[in-house]
Amino acid sequence: MKKSGEDYLETVLQLDEEHGKVRTTDVANRLGVSKPSVNRAMKVLAADGYIEQETYGDIHLTEKGRLKAAQVYFRHKTLTSFFIDVLGVDPAIAEEDACLIEHDISATTMERLASFLQSYLQKES
Repeated sequence: MKKSGEDYLETVLQLDEEHGKVRTTDVANRLGVSKPSVNRAMKVLAADGYIEQETYGDIHLTEKGRLKAAQVYFRHKTLTSFFIDVLGVDPAIAEEDACLIEHDISATTMERLASFLQSYLQKES
């Protein structure tokens, strides 16, 4: 899956958790893109089985979509926490960097980073 598709899924998950429903307008506003761009992306995600959406209706993650979105969101949160809590990076920069890296980091590196971060934060408590 392309980076942009993962960004859309992650955004749909976040909006769903925050508001209980997701509209095209909400996704466009959050990502700073046009509604037609969101509509095109949602068609691709629906065709791939990640979301369901009736014409002009709310966007709903499928089980497959929720799993993929949760994986991306986990990587994002873990990377952001590592950059802020361990490296002392400014939160705004940490968010940007996490968004760039979350799509390309290997599963092995991500697992080791998450394990390290968990141990580190436990020692700090």
